[in-house]
Amino acid sequence: MPGERRPAKKKDSGPRALAVLRLSANGKASLVPVAILINGKFWDASAYKADPVPMALEPGTVYEGERTGNSMGLFTVGNALHSIAANSQTPWLATGSWKPTGTESTTKELKAEVAPVGIGDTDAPPRLTRDPNAVKAAPTASSTPNSGTAGSGTASSSAPPSADNPKSGSDSDEPPRLTKPASPPSEPPASSPTASTGSTTPNSPSMAPSAGAGDSKPDASKPTDTKPSDAKPDNGPAIPKSDSGASEANRPRLRRGKPAESFADEEIPGYSKPGAKPSSKLSAPVAEQGDVQLIPAISDASTAPLRPFNFDWLKGEEEDRRKQMTDLAKQQIRAYVEAKAKATTKAVRAARSTTAQEPILETVKMAAYDVWRSNQPVMIFSATAHMPAPPAGAPHSDVESELQYSILIVAYPDTYNNLHKLYVAVTDKFHLDVTPHLELIDAVDADGDGVGELLFRETSDAGTGWAIYRPTADKLWKMFDSLSPQ
Repeated sequence: MPGERRPAKKKDSGPRALAVLRLSANGKASLVPVAILINGKFWDASAYKADPVPMALEPGTVYEGERTGNSMGLFTVGNALHSIAANSQTPWLATGSWKPTGTESTTKELKAEVAPVGIGDTDAPPRLTRDPNAVKAAPTASSTPNSGTAGSGTASSSAPPSADNPKSGSDSDEPPRLTKPASPPSEPPASSPTASTGSTTPNSPSMAPSAGAGDSKPDASKPTDTKPSDAKPDNGPAIPKSDSGASEANRPRLRRGKPAESFADEEIPGYSKPGAKPSSKLSAPVAEQGDVQLIPAISDASTAPLRPFNFDWLKGEEEDRRKQMTDLAKQQIRAYVEAKAKATTKAVRAARSTTAQEPILETVKMAAYDVWRSNQPVMIFSATAHMPAPPAGAPHSDVESELQYSILIVAYPDTYNNLHKLYVAVTDKFHLDVTPHLELIDAVDADGDGVGELLFRETSDAGTGWAIYRPTADKLWKMFDSLSPQ
């Protein structure tokens, strides 16, 4: 429309990569790429510009591990490893150096150099002095090849008094002055003993002639070595290793740092460097070596200040919210079981309707984050549940009695102190294709706008991947899903 003012386009600050840092109990860390934000859109970081190494795993890239928006340390990518399995859940993995917060080496303070001799000792103006080491290193008059006796006509270090300068000797009270050096001695005649090749002075060392010292021209009678060098010039075109259609100057890069040094024990079973042969030495997987912590990590060229997403509960408020979320979870599980019971026989439906079973919750976890920075918590409740065994004599199915259900609820309290549901998912191992199982990793600012998102590990029939959701006022908005890319 004429006169309409178009909104200004948001300036792209550059690429921003999101990864998951796997920190084992022995202190070893590895990095799994998740997503990379380019021009406002998320891409799979394990496949973006993988020629051959993905852009998110270039050596020297620095990731900052964050726990609830608080810095945990810095991870510098050293090597990128590729899985040799055909259908690996994590095709790419990075190893490098992990430095937790507070363990960085302090920078060495710069100290001024030692003042030269003659400066700062007295209040007098500075004077130039001779370096004492240079005097020791200077050759003496007797060590030169053409040196003779004391009466050979060489200039001494101190000039004798002359008529023009009667006080130029060492006994003068005035400072010494520079004098014109004496003229070098003329060449001795050919008949002199010093010029003959056969006679030498008894006190002077004999000088053996070096090869080519007297002849400046090469001897034409001796054949010269004309063998060409073994090195052949490389006339091929100079192509960057990872260009991907952009020049090296204009290619966007993530946060860069000093490349991490290579460690000898960083070989992980099932992974190998691009172009390297797989190692025959196998050890226990990383997940079996102990408890592995999953920490979100961010790499951004424009480092912005971190903003934590912690939410502080009032006294007694967390217990009340947990009870509300537990009651809501049991209600959702009962509704899920009743919906499945419609496809079963009438006898089983009658038995279930009369028993009024209560689901049993296990491994209950609840976290709360202030992702909107409005002092309003967004609660994430997860648990596994199973139905109790029916009474004796009642018809039942052994498979359904041993079946476990997983539930995930995301909600926040509204103005009337009631729970407003954003996302509810109940599933089992037979329905992962319909509703995948989500496991919360942490809250993280994935796109760098200051608002927090939720990072989940997703498990479905297609495999295991990662998903990023943004909580809104009505629902969870999916921003990225590695198992079903847009």
